[in-house]
Amino acid sequence: MKRMTIRKLAPILLIMCIVTLDSCIGVSADITMRRDGSGKIVMEYRFSRMAEVLGRLDGNERWPIIPAGRADFERSLERIPGMRLVSFSSREDASPNGADKDIVNKAELEFRDIEALMTFLDPSGKRAVLSREGEKNRLSVSINDGVSSQTNADLLDLLMQVSAGYELKLSFSAEGDCALALSDSAGNAVQPQGVQLVPSGKKVSLAMGTGDVISLRQGLTVDFLW
Repeated sequence: MKRMTIRKLAPILLIMCIVTLDSCIGVSADITMRRDGSGKIVMEYRFSRMAEVLGRLDGNERWPIIPAGRADFERSLERIPGMRLVSFSSREDASPNGADKDIVNKAELEFRDIEALMTFLDPSGKRAVLSREGEKNRLSVSINDGVSSQTNADLLDLLMQVSAGYELKLSFSAEGDCALALSDSAGNAVQPQGVQLVPSGKKVSLAMGTGDVISLRQGLTVDFLW
């Protein structure tokens, strides 16, 4: 039995390593950017014990679903100059659907410069892109490339069912006003059903159900501007 994932979904902030958006996973990531390009990321992610077990079936032990503990983070950050783990904690909590216990991990990381942040977000350089627009910076993070027409409908329904209650939350702040915009994989502006947005201000944010993200057939990219 293989892990039940939709392979076109990006690793969210590589949680983030972050995480590929498997079912039964909730993620929050708060990025604070300083004027000199340094900053911090505070992440909290929860995943069900069922998801942990599925990720370890039939040889999948080599590919854990997400960083399960402090040691996983430390090993990953050793390969990224300018990133360090400030703190890490783990606890158990009731799952949103009440069906199982969740493991809830929280990590605070600091980055020395934007280069370190970009490597952490996306070592491949394809999912997270930094650009300049006049005097503004734009950080584009591709979360979902879109659901292929070949994706099994029953599998998609199952993923949405077991994802009930789990959320993706992203927030960003910098010195000065920020903006947040959403687009699909073709670059068209979108506002998906169920999304909660703070699109401008000192701190911008996005909150959306994991199942809703999984089901976006046209994909989703988040742009932060500051």
